[in-house]
Amino acid sequence: MASNKLIMSETLLQTINLTKSFASRRGFFGGNKIENIAVDRVSLSLQKSETLGLVGESGCGKSTLGLTIMRLYTPDDGRIFFDGREITNLDERQLKSIRKQMQMVFQDPFAALDSRLTIEQILTEPLEIHNIGTRSERRKTAADLLERVGLSAEDLRRFPSEFSGGQQQRIGIARALALKPKLLICDEPVSSLDVSVQAQILNLLRDLQDEFGLSYLFISHNIAITAFMSSRIGVMYLGRLVEIGVSKQITTAPRHPYTQALLSAIPEPDPARREIEIGVKGETDEITERPTGCVFRFRCPLAQEICAAEEPQLRVISENQEAACHFAG
Repeated sequence: MASNKLIMSETLLQTINLTKSFASRRGFFGGNKIENIAVDRVSLSLQKSETLGLVGESGCGKSTLGLTIMRLYTPDDGRIFFDGREITNLDERQLKSIRKQMQMVFQDPFAALDSRLTIEQILTEPLEIHNIGTRSERRKTAADLLERVGLSAEDLRRFPSEFSGGQQQRIGIARALALKPKLLICDEPVSSLDVSVQAQILNLLRDLQDEFGLSYLFISHNIAITAFMSSRIGVMYLGRLVEIGVSKQITTAPRHPYTQALLSAIPEPDPARREIEIGVKGETDEITERPTGCVFRFRCPLAQEICAAEEPQLRVISENQEAACHFAG
């Protein structure tokens, strides 16, 4: 259950009511200041060696949540716990040791790699920053990492532009592993890759998780890929966590209308076999003001008066599954 209580035992990561907003201005010459809430009171937990998937449309706040957990954004409210320690208000000096244990794999591998550096420089840079090993030891570590992600030690002298997109992402993964982290936040790690390459990278991530006991926060707009990678899935809409549960239950018995809509959008070779079909009105970017009550009600085919009057909270619907919907049950 997405509780507001602090969870201990085998929990690696936990957020409690985490909130992040950005200020923008409307109209000519600045206009009125508008607060855009990107992450709205999100509470979740991630166990050691687990993959928790976060899924939702572009702009739902899932990437902002990942960056806030990494403390690359400062949260407006709420708390973040990592490996038994609260990191919500740590300064940059204190965060340095924490960030050794939390690394990111980004959506665009080429943009994430410094094109001016060789692969050796890219992979050894984190080790140099944290004063790990001698120069020769760092070079050996870089060579070992390249081979572990399916490349060759001979590639150390090459530059990022000399590799394909899939190979660049392998290099990005190798860099993320350099400091032996406990958690990888994978932010749309295969969305920019060809379909034929996506499966290779996903299988690599699963193999690395088994080998190193990694925990993943896997962020994607593709619920099918998320289900393949994750033991549990959290569904986000307009900054809110609207459903969370075991992947099989989320994909076969979704309880929130938005989750049902995401699943119904997956292409089905035989439409007659489709079990879930739900019509959603409009688009997220057509919503100009944050709804009162349920954030999904303007697009929901089930919306009634209670949806405008009362904000639904995450509640237990079935074993290992919660949904924030007045009509889920």
